[in-house]
Amino acid sequence: MTTIPPVGPSVDPTPARLPEPITLSGRFGSVSRLDASRDAADLWQALRGHDEVWTYISVHAPFADESTFATWLAGRESLKDPYTYTVRGAAGRAVGLLTLMEIRPAMRVIEVGFIVYSPALQRTPLGTETQYLLARYVFETLGYRRYEWKCNALNAPSLRAALRYGFVFEGILRQHMIAKGRNRDTAYFSMLDSEWPARKRAFERWLAPDNFDSEGRQKLCLTTLNGEVSARRA
Repeated sequence: MTTIPPVGPSVDPTPARLPEPITLSGRFGSVSRLDASRDAADLWQALRGHDEVWTYISVHAPFADESTFATWLAGRESLKDPYTYTVRGAAGRAVGLLTLMEIRPAMRVIEVGFIVYSPALQRTPLGTETQYLLARYVFETLGYRRYEWKCNALNAPSLRAALRYGFVFEGILRQHMIAKGRNRDTAYFSMLDSEWPARKRAFERWLAPDNFDSEGRQKLCLTTLNGEVSARRA
């Protein structure tokens, strides 16, 4: 009698779609395709003097002046992978960047990365809403089944953010990269399409107007909401 080796469940092989030049609008702001000629001045004003935001960016260092930054940004606009989006506040000014990258439509795998949040965006509802809008777009519009988050294993804020947003820690790839002449061990996280409905509910509960008091302070934290989801699944 022949023993058949175990295999995984069947999966729809239809490729996912590539990222597109869309605008995703929320209550606190929006995410839209990078337009370097429009966004460079706002981003330079938001980021200049804050060299720490570039510490864990693998290749690019802080920029000496606005012209150098604008030239680099124009080059980013032409790339298809990574595909760069701008984060805009309610007033329409650009306050951050992030990308969809390592794009593998045939495998329906994509990563959110190269996240550069200015101080004006850090620890704000818009920072969280940005992640919600992009994840919803990745799963519900583009059709990916695995959404990745990777970061330097020493980048404690990024490690905390991944868990807070509902990504699952998978492990550390040791000596994965040489970044700016230094060793980088890389922490891997993921969110799956089967997990997205519960993560979506947690995001939307956190972003709801009644989750904030009159001073704009959260009542329920997103980590708690995602922890409740994990506990129900256990």
